[in-house]
Amino acid sequence: NPAYVRTALVESQIADQAASHGIGEDEVIEEIMLARAAIKRLIEPEEVAELLAYLCSPPAAFITGASIALDGGWTAN
Repeated sequence: NPAYVRTALVESQIADQAASHGIGEDEVIEEIMLARAAIKRLIEPEEVAELLAYLCSPPAAFITGASIALDGGWTAN
């Protein structure tokens, strides 16, 4: 369960929010999109890929039916 991942779609949403609210894109990320997250940055696609690679590896064989929060502390808030 990743939070906001730095993709073309999210980048365009950030730009739209910045224009709509009249604030900078960094402010959109920190104060609107990631207001509840402890880590105030977007998740990079490579970070999602690393988790996926782990889940496909033998050490993760017994992880089944689990939801893994990759959200920078959003759900811990």
